[in-house]
Formats: sequence, C-alpha cells, structure tokens
Amino acid sequence: MLHIDETAVITTEQLFAVWKAIETLSDDPSFGLRMVESTSTSNHKLAFLAASFAATYRDGLDRMVRFKRVCSPDKMRVAEDGGTVTVMTDWPPGVGAEPALSVDASFAMIVELGRRGTGKRILPVAVEYARHSQATETYENYFGCPVRFDADRDKLVLKSEDLELPFVGHNPEMLSIMTPALTAALADVEMRGSLSEHVTFVLKRQFASGRPDIGRVARELGLSERTLQRRIADAGTTFRALLDEARRDVGVSLLRDLSITVEEVAFLLGYDDASSFYRSFRSWEKTSPRRWRMRYVPADAGR
Repeated sequence: MLHIDETAVITTEQLFAVWKAIETLSDDPSFGLRMVESTSTSNHKLAFLAASFAATYRDGLDRMVRFKRVCSPDKMRVAEDGGTVTVMTDWPPGVGAEPALSVDASFAMIVELGRRGTGKRILPVAVEYARHSQATETYENYFGCPVRFDADRDKLVLKSEDLELPFVGHNPEMLSIMTPALTAALADVEMRGSLSEHVTFVLKRQFASGRPDIGRVARELGLSERTLQRRIADAGTTFRALLDEARRDVGVSLLRDLSITVEEVAFLLGYDDASSFYRSFRSWEKTSPRRWRMRYVPADAGR
C-alpha cells in the first residue's frame, strides 16, 4: 500500500498503473530520469528532502532507505562488497514487475541525492536493468557509466568511497526536526502492514521494557500464542527469524548513538552476553559492531 495521509491510500497495483500511464502518455523512455533531474529538492519526497540534510552521502542514502517506506511499499536493499555498494529494490510479492519509469526514477533519485548533496557529479560503477534493451546512450549520458539491459534484476552499483563524501548542505537542526516526525510516520505505516510487520513492530517496542517473547507479543496482538505461531508459519517465516530482524533493525539504530556502549546494545536487545550479539551482528553485516560503528557513524555523532 502507498500511504499519503489518513484518507489517501492506493494499492501497489494502482501505483504501478499510474507509472505505466505516465510512460504511455509521455512517449519518452527516459522520462523517469528527466523528471527526477528537473525536480527541485524541496519538491521531492520527504525521504529525499530529509536525506539531503545528512552529514554524508552514506548517511543520506541510509535515511532515504529508511524513510522511503513512509510513502511507498518497496524496500531498498543496500549491500556492500569489495569497494562497491549495490542498491536493489524489493516489492511486495504478486504485484508483477516494477514499471520501467519507476525503476529509472528510483535510481535517479539515489544518484541525484549524491550529486546535489556533495556538489560533485557522482558517477555510478554500473547500472543494470532487467527489462529489454533500449537506447543505452541516453542512460549512459545521465549516469556516466556502463548501462546493461536484459540483466537478472535491476541494480545500481556505486563506489563505496563516494559514500564517504560530505554533504555541503548538512543541517543537524533540520534533521532534528524532520527525523522524529518521519520515524513516527514510518511506525504508523509498519503498524498497517502484514502480520510479520506487526510482529516485528511489537518486538521492537518490547525491547524497551524487557526481553520480548512470543507470549507477550501474542497478548499485545490479541491472539493466543498457538494462533500467532500458526499465522507466522502460514506467512512463511518463524518467530525466531522475526526476532532476529527486529534485533538487527534496532541494533543498527542503537549503534548510531555513541553514548551507548556495544555491551549496552547487546543487553537492550535481550542477549545473554555481548559475544552472542557479536555473532549475530557478524551474520547480519559481515563485520563486528565496533567496526561497523567506526565506518558508518561520524565521530562527532555523540556530541
């Protein structure tokens, strides 16, 4: 679902239909790129606006990934390996392929965020599209890198070093105003989601009041423990997997606060000891909590 306000909600299918209609009416395969490029920062989505006030390109991308779900049901996935960062998008199952203009707009927003934020012409390493070949020259002129069609899936590949570049418009005051509101809006969206999302949301909230368990979650959702277990199984997952997902999200958020030690993060997430948290974190992020914090959190973040 796409959440705009309390009275304006459209389905993913309707959203895709809008994109396809724009594609038909524009008769311009590169309209998605041009639309994003020509739109001023203040007129973009709130996630983009908030990201533009970030400290670095990496910080901005992280904020866009988190807050994009306030107005769109897709989830952006960011994977880093060997000096490159790959961005992909997952949509809810059963909605079909994402329209071409929507893919273009998503990739262009990430690139524009970097270019406008750093004041430099950020050039991706590569762009891959799952759709059939089109006029590649237009895309290569915009992205400034090789563009491949007929790929396995849509991917945008960036240089890790570019993500460390500072944003010239970094504005902590605006972030302090926008972040709480967007976080609250995101929580509201998550509460309207699937059973798995409901369970994950409740788990995140229960970390503040003690170690969560399936019985407590079931009571808060108004279900019996047996019924909740059955519904989680029907959704194709397990309570353990949902707990792991909640711990990962909250753990990363807590690590951004330098006033909280890694040991305290482990305790807040309900681990018996810090070593258990270290093992879990390595399975999530392929590095230790301390190294992750050194890489992704500005040294002055706790001041």
